[in-house]
Amino acid sequence: MCEAIINKIKQLKKEHNAVILAHNYVASELQDIADVLGDSLQLSIEASKLGAPVIVFCGVSFMAETAKILSPNSKVLLPVKTAGCPMADMATGEAVAEFRRTHPDYVLVAYVNSTAAVKAEVDICCTSANAEKIVAPIPRDKKIMFLPDRNLGRNVAKALNREMEFWPGYCPIHNAITVADVEAIKQENPGMEFLVHPECTPEVVALADKAMSTGGMLKYIRESDKQAFIVGTECGIMHRLRIENPTKTLIPFKPTPTCTDMKKLGLADVLACLEAPMENNPYEVVLDEELMDRARKPIERMLQFK
Repeated sequence: MCEAIINKIKQLKKEHNAVILAHNYVASELQDIADVLGDSLQLSIEASKLGAPVIVFCGVSFMAETAKILSPNSKVLLPVKTAGCPMADMATGEAVAEFRRTHPDYVLVAYVNSTAAVKAEVDICCTSANAEKIVAPIPRDKKIMFLPDRNLGRNVAKALNREMEFWPGYCPIHNAITVADVEAIKQENPGMEFLVHPECTPEVVALADKAMSTGGMLKYIRESDKQAFIVGTECGIMHRLRIENPTKTLIPFKPTPTCTDMKKLGLADVLACLEAPMENNPYEVVLDEELMDRARKPIERMLQFK
């Protein structure tokens, strides 16, 4: 059955000249059929370079929005429209606009894991990989509001030793990783290097050997001479890690961090969005052009730092 669905997807992908993007956290069956596999911003950047008329984004809503912002002339399809991000939803465009109106002297820095409406209201975006690089040049006499992820913001502030304010948002998956669980898994696996995502709390990050983005973890493990790792991020990344590092010992964190929104998507959903009429496709991500123009500017400011 899966093979038949995959063959049909390949056929329709060719007919529509489409590309399939898959985030490192989605189900392995989707990672295996993707044209591009990576983290959210990397996928959107790669899609903009490909210039495909149809983009199928296997991820969550804010990611598909970012792809649309960077590829406005492409038709971006999100196979499950209800696949969202609780953390992104903790900051709304209206609330951020109101903060900006009442705090005009603040620099607003938004984690790219935010909605298009939020991006349209801020000064600059960042990723978990480049957040320190983005924040560091902001003059120290400027007040900063970091949103929506307070944990990433707190980790950046600690690394740079500077005052910042943080939106009360967080990733429920990474925020649930506790100090007690970290100490337990390290005791069970002595000598293994422990990696975490910087969406974890500063207390958890302090216990890690390295804190890095999903892309950073993939590169670090691939290039490291070390042979054993505990991986403290969403479990979907384990599929790619094991393919790329067949001789290394890779242990997922426990309790297993699992994003239910990422896991909403399956092969049948990808097939359904490709089978639907391309004109007025119900899976299409539609954004106001003026909103996209405003949301694109803080992303472009961030990319100038690369």
